[in-house]
Amino acid sequence: MIELKHISKTYQMGTAQVRALQDVSLTIKAGDFVAIMGPSGSGKSTMLHVLGFLDRPDAGAYFLNGHDISRLGDDQLAVLRNQTAGFVFQQFHLLPRITALDNIALPLIYAGKQHLRERASARIKAVGLGARADHQPNELSGGERQRVAIARALVNDPVIIFADEPTGNLDTKSEAEIMAILRELNAQGKTIVLVTHEREVAEHARRIILMRDGRIVSDEIKDAACPPARVDLASIDQALAGPVRVGGRAEWTDHVRQSAHAILSNRMRSLLSMLGILIGVAAVIAMLALGQGAKDAIAQRLSSLGSNLLMVRPGSSQMGGVSLGAGAVTRFTLDDAQAMARLMEVRRVSPTVSGRVQLVAGDKNWSTQVQGAGVDYAGMRSANPVLGRFFTAEELRMRERVALVGKTVAVQLFGDDNPVGRDIRVNRVSFRVIGVLPEKGASGWHDEDDVVMVPVTTAMYRLLGKQYVDSIDVEVADAALMEQAQESLRSLIIKRHKQEKDKEDSFQIRNMAEIQATLESTTQTMTLLLGSIAAISLLVGGIGIMNIMLVSVTERTREIGLRKAIGARKSDIISQFLIEAVLMTVIGGLIGIVLGTGTAWILSAVAGWATKVSLGSIVMAAAFSIAVGIVFGLRPAIQAANLNPIEALRYE
Repeated sequence: MIELKHISKTYQMGTAQVRALQDVSLTIKAGDFVAIMGPSGSGKSTMLHVLGFLDRPDAGAYFLNGHDISRLGDDQLAVLRNQTAGFVFQQFHLLPRITALDNIALPLIYAGKQHLRERASARIKAVGLGARADHQPNELSGGERQRVAIARALVNDPVIIFADEPTGNLDTKSEAEIMAILRELNAQGKTIVLVTHEREVAEHARRIILMRDGRIVSDEIKDAACPPARVDLASIDQALAGPVRVGGRAEWTDHVRQSAHAILSNRMRSLLSMLGILIGVAAVIAMLALGQGAKDAIAQRLSSLGSNLLMVRPGSSQMGGVSLGAGAVTRFTLDDAQAMARLMEVRRVSPTVSGRVQLVAGDKNWSTQVQGAGVDYAGMRSANPVLGRFFTAEELRMRERVALVGKTVAVQLFGDDNPVGRDIRVNRVSFRVIGVLPEKGASGWHDEDDVVMVPVTTAMYRLLGKQYVDSIDVEVADAALMEQAQESLRSLIIKRHKQEKDKEDSFQIRNMAEIQATLESTTQTMTLLLGSIAAISLLVGGIGIMNIMLVSVTERTREIGLRKAIGARKSDIISQFLIEAVLMTVIGGLIGIVLGTGTAWILSAVAGWATKVSLGSIVMAAAFSIAVGIVFGLRPAIQAANLNPIEALRYE
């Protein structure tokens, strides 16, 4: 079954070379029981590792059932270890935080036979530990742990059992039990290759090989009259004949289950790993919510400016570099507003004036801003009253004493009562309240709701004594006509006021759409800035996860070596560590989403800041956290997958 031809193996130990095997040739028949003996440094363990596909020779050929496996790839050797070999180690190499039954079932995962888990139950009963199946390794004696290791070696029904000092850490009674199990397995047709330095242990074998200085010095067959049992070697041919993926890869559900178990087994380390992602995702959610809330609040206030709106205001003239002040050259009248309304590009206009006034209602008084406007102001500036009505063209023409009040004014003068139909005095002039303006909110230190609105003619001639308007709002019929409307307005003003073209600074035409676009662009920039700052914390969290995972690889080196020894391929190790990193980032991300949403709500409820958590920000934060897990988990996963199984098992 096994034939070694002129095998050599040399290790580099610093500047010195250690020739562990020197031109070794050996034949082992199927069903044989071979004990390899020798002093420390004789090469017996290296021989076992080469025989068990855990290590590669530097020279020579290894034939397994007639197939040369000396140059097989890592994954092909992993398939052989999983399907044809079982390993029993002196140090047991049981995973500490899972049960004995789960330890036994590990090879089934890498064989794609997790559905045959009853095999593990049968094997643990066969070694007399059925009642201890749910116990963890630290709850078992040394002999019991070694029996679990033997059951694990048998779960995939291998044809060869490789045992490395299986009784080295056991008492005499446990040693006898383990050797009895190995003899029984040999009697059932299993080929046993055992390494030991104890003669009494080797005496249980049918054949004893003595090694010294990397060479075989004797090969003693004790019982030639008792030939080895006949063994079916079809499994070897099947493993070698199939593609690399023969035997199936560990299912994703098993990887997820094992990764989740690893996370729960190291709660503090996992929590520290998640913390960076958690804070990062929460910061992204909260910052984007804050930015989106500010954007929506600004958009709501900008809606009061109207759409396709131009604002015509008096400019200023300069003499000798000194400004003469606003309105020094051009003053606009109600007739100018009517002329502007007749332009073909214009839909409607509203002249406005404003000033400070004193209000009195009953025994209450309030100082506020009065604003005179045209009848089209409500439609142009989204100022349709929430209670009552707006004033009419007839009321404007007759300079009627009617008024609409903002929310702040209504609360200050009337409390919770409905102000519509009530009388107020504005600068000692009696007015009747006909409506309540919609709530606009505060802009900086200016309260947009602290206002009383009256017809522009009433404000000019009854309250403020003005002959000119302060500004004229012009709504253009279509956004595409904005530039054309500006030019028409400019020409009309120059013509009506007999201005020279080089004196156009005597009036101003402001495009409110451009102001809106600028403010929206600024808000968008601030949102992106806040999100970018928060995303930096996500990157920092990702680096933290990579560092923790790299430490985890170091801590779990022997575990990785064990998994590779029982058949895990590079892809299986990469998948497990990558899923573990992604799981931590996803869990941290989910907690971060909850924390970020809660933070946004607190900022809104307690601090009064405008916030809005959008589905897009949640999806983006979740996707980013998953990407962080993949990107920063990949390097530790690859590092773990590239570990040499022998070096990993020997790691202290």
